[in-house]
Amino acid sequence: MASASTGAPVLFNPDVSVAQVRIARPTDRLEAVVRFYRDGLGLPELYRFADHDGYDGVMLGLPGRSYHLEFTQRGAGSPCPAPSADNLLVLYIPDPGHLARMRNRIAALGHEPVMPENPYWLDKSVTFEDPDGWRVVLCQTSGI
Repeated sequence: MASASTGAPVLFNPDVSVAQVRIARPTDRLEAVVRFYRDGLGLPELYRFADHDGYDGVMLGLPGRSYHLEFTQRGAGSPCPAPSADNLLVLYIPDPGHLARMRNRIAALGHEPVMPENPYWLDKSVTFEDPDGWRVVLCQTSGI
């Protein structure tokens, strides 16, 4: 594999061992956000907790991977303004049938595609906003 910026080989650093990656963010709409990612995108619910030091939360996995998303809601409120339209969670989905099923499930929940900020995504993907306004791109390629 080569570095995107220099073309030089990227070497694995044996001193770095990462067992899992979690992307976490707060929300005031926990159940609506979970429905979007679990029921719309089809991500499996891995774990759920309630009133842990004032927080409720749900972790959703990316199938077959050691990556997951965590959404938390604080009992006292979790204001969560969405970032710019260029902050994206991109899921690379090589199988057009899988992408179509994901798109149909999200549409069944009432979510319509939105125009991507960056025109790069126009011809190869579809972009949705979750209930908090965070954007998810379903890209029909196998990634890098």
